[in-house]
Amino acid sequence: MSKKLRIGLFGYGVVGHGLYDVLHKTKGLNTEIVRIAVKHREKKRDLPAEIFTFDKNEILNDDSLDVVVELIDNADEAFDIVSTALKKGKAVVSANKKMIAEHLQELYDLQQLHNVPFLYEASACGSIPIIRNLEEYYDNDLLDSLEGICNGTTNYILTKTSEENLSYEEALKQAQQLGFAESNPTLDVKGFDAKYKLTILTLHTFGLIIKPENIFNFGIQNLSVADSTYAREKGFKIKLIAHTYRTDDKVVSYVIPKFIKPHDLFYDVRNEFNAVQLGAAFSDKQFFLGKGAGSYPTGSAVLSDIAALSYNYRYEYKKVKQNGAVPFSNDHDLNLYIRYSSENILDELKVHDISQRFISNNTKYVIGKVKLSNLIKVKLNDHIDVFVAKID
Repeated sequence: MSKKLRIGLFGYGVVGHGLYDVLHKTKGLNTEIVRIAVKHREKKRDLPAEIFTFDKNEILNDDSLDVVVELIDNADEAFDIVSTALKKGKAVVSANKKMIAEHLQELYDLQQLHNVPFLYEASACGSIPIIRNLEEYYDNDLLDSLEGICNGTTNYILTKTSEENLSYEEALKQAQQLGFAESNPTLDVKGFDAKYKLTILTLHTFGLIIKPENIFNFGIQNLSVADSTYAREKGFKIKLIAHTYRTDDKVVSYVIPKFIKPHDLFYDVRNEFNAVQLGAAFSDKQFFLGKGAGSYPTGSAVLSDIAALSYNYRYEYKKVKQNGAVPFSNDHDLNLYIRYSSENILDELKVHDISQRFISNNTKYVIGKVKLSNLIKVKLNDHIDVFVAKID
């Protein structure tokens, strides 16, 4: 039988509001949001004023609360809230992928030291229940790979450039007008958001805690008409894909655009939807599809974690605790399409095994192999005249 949970909520923005609505429209949950901590006193809200507080300690020091739910934007403040709550013996739920990815080891250690659960399903792929599946269904020696479209903003932009022939700039503007992209979209379009999610997913896929700065990410901010035209002529679509897989007794993880062929399941994942594909030794491929962001989809994932806590659920981290974990490495070649302006970038990347080279008055590209470690060293996201995409 489930136990009643009294919740202290941090943040009443898009996701916090969604959680409150979803919780109150879901029957059968023995759960109550007792207090909500917010920052801006002047902001009008649709709940009685007495439920809100502007002092985080009113929640953190309240022994009558069972669960702290953290749904704020600021990663540093979020870590302070989450770590303090865990130290006080409170169960915690969070959706803050940047905070979790940057503090994975510390958060793991706090859970073990204080024997309290910390759940964060909504941090990875919105409404897709991927973390709990990785924890409960898939055993480490069966999983070979995880690939995912983990960012709805970039997938929306890429859908519009592919299907409506919009330029990157036009598609981004449309995404911003619809609320899918922030006014400053850097974290999304440069692949950082997807990398934070991949960091979390790699932990639950292979039991590895990796610092985000050691995982290569490159986004879609340099996408040009020439790149979209190349994809269209070849019958491909471009998708920003997060990869983690086991190869040659090592685990490789990175985020990069990829040319997707029509038979690939990612080909028809459109607009703000996310998708994850798992590859396993015996069950072959499993595919998960769902909305990756938004008030209700993310709120429902948070509520799922809260409901799980009412039955004393926690991540067991079996893969972390197993002996003989396969090491992480960036000593791995990728076959890439590289569109560039200056030949110097090819030398810097140490491109080898070039299979195609194209030069015209308007564009230049090669298809060849590059080592992941070189991609990280060159800091491709700082270059404005280069676009790379994985090509099989």
